[in-house]
Amino acid sequence: MKAFYQNKKVFITGHTGFKGSWLTALLYNLGAEITGYALSPKTQPNLFEVIEGNSLCKSIIGDIRDVVYLHSQMKKCQPDIVFHLAAQPIVRTSYEIPAETFEINSIGTANVLDGIRLLDNPCVAVMITTDKVYENNETGQAYKETDRLGGYDPYSASKACAELVIDSYRKSFFSPKNYERHQKSIASARAGNVIGGGDWASDRLLPDIIRALAQNDSIQIRNPHAVRPWQHVLEPLFGYLLLAMKMHNNPLHYATAYNFGPNPQDVLSVKEMTEMAVNIWGSGNIIFPELLNQPHEASLLSLDINKAKEVLNWKPKLNAKSALELTLQWYKNYYENKTYMFDFTLNQINTYFKE
Repeated sequence: MKAFYQNKKVFITGHTGFKGSWLTALLYNLGAEITGYALSPKTQPNLFEVIEGNSLCKSIIGDIRDVVYLHSQMKKCQPDIVFHLAAQPIVRTSYEIPAETFEINSIGTANVLDGIRLLDNPCVAVMITTDKVYENNETGQAYKETDRLGGYDPYSASKACAELVIDSYRKSFFSPKNYERHQKSIASARAGNVIGGGDWASDRLLPDIIRALAQNDSIQIRNPHAVRPWQHVLEPLFGYLLLAMKMHNNPLHYATAYNFGPNPQDVLSVKEMTEMAVNIWGSGNIIFPELLNQPHEASLLSLDINKAKEVLNWKPKLNAKSALELTLQWYKNYYENKTYMFDFTLNQINTYFKE
């Protein structure tokens, strides 16, 4: 993988976000030439600034809805590989700004694909959506890539729309049958509920837990019985890197959708994850307030990851406890010693790769 990514030109949308910052650090470690395009980080603190992300890539502050600027920067980069992560990523926020969520997640994806379409050079692209793209009937089934797309809340629906946009562009402009003409290979990656150091977003379980633990406050749990496929952020990111590498080497075979998630035994409830976090941290108090008139969020969600295992030879390396330990180690180091966080992050990356 290091030999492959060395000096590859990579364009990342959303590089200032949580996953985007980890991906930037990963690609920097692999020797890639990175151009990032995103809005400024939304939280203080944020991972991008903590690891000094500006020194790891050419960082461009821009909106994926600004088509002219986006396309001009993509053309300047002439990327070998595109990773599209820019999004409005919060379910509860999507109830507050539904139309904007659709605009960013659906039309924004089309804007990136249009930019790829206008490139003169060969290019592969991994378009990141979410595990919430499926029409979730909450029966406990693990969703396969061929299952029906849908979404109750605006966030989930906007990402399902993005999947339809990706599929439309693949059929209309990037068909494998006409690869010699367009020389583009497009795949989508569905993952969600990632944890890891450096996430301070609002309305996410682990950041909420960390804020409470760091300030010795009680942890308030909104949906204790909601079940999610928890995984460390490095797990799907490794999958994206592996997928892009395989697409580059065989652009006709891998241009499709893939689920990246944990093994079935690591699909845990919010309550179980919170209790595990408190045990690992060594202290903390959990309360379950009665919250009325809360917006709908899925209670049960899991993914079937057999396709990624069989086709890509990818599999999760960390169980839920190991992923949580890695995450809490990062935060403990940050709150106890805020210096050298890039080195600490890089050490976690290298340890993961060795395993």
